[in-house]
Amino acid sequence: MLAIKTILADRDEIPSVIFDEIDSGISGRTAQMVGRKLKEISRYRQVLLITHLPQIAALADEHFGIEKQTDGVTTHTLVRCLNEEESVAELARLLGGDRISGSVLETAKEMKNAAK
Repeated sequence: MLAIKTILADRDEIPSVIFDEIDSGISGRTAQMVGRKLKEISRYRQVLLITHLPQIAALADEHFGIEKQTDGVTTHTLVRCLNEEESVAELARLLGGDRISGSVLETAKEMKNAAK
């Protein structure tokens, strides 16, 4: 689907495309290539996607944090736009898991800066 949307990006009239878990089964260099293709599509239309790979997430113009909260009876989903610092912290979490070292945080900043 990504290949088709890339080819048609400047031709079709669909204003938004949504990709959920587009990163399933890929990593590293392939993830970078997928991220670049998504960025290319975003020049022509709005792209919404859910990813867990920092190589793809770093290329986003906007990051949103999605969090579920429950009281045991009701579950609420909170969605909020992350500022630059929060976005870098989220990239670091994707890179390093629970333990975010200084070097992981620096890598997240470098990825963000390289994407600009």
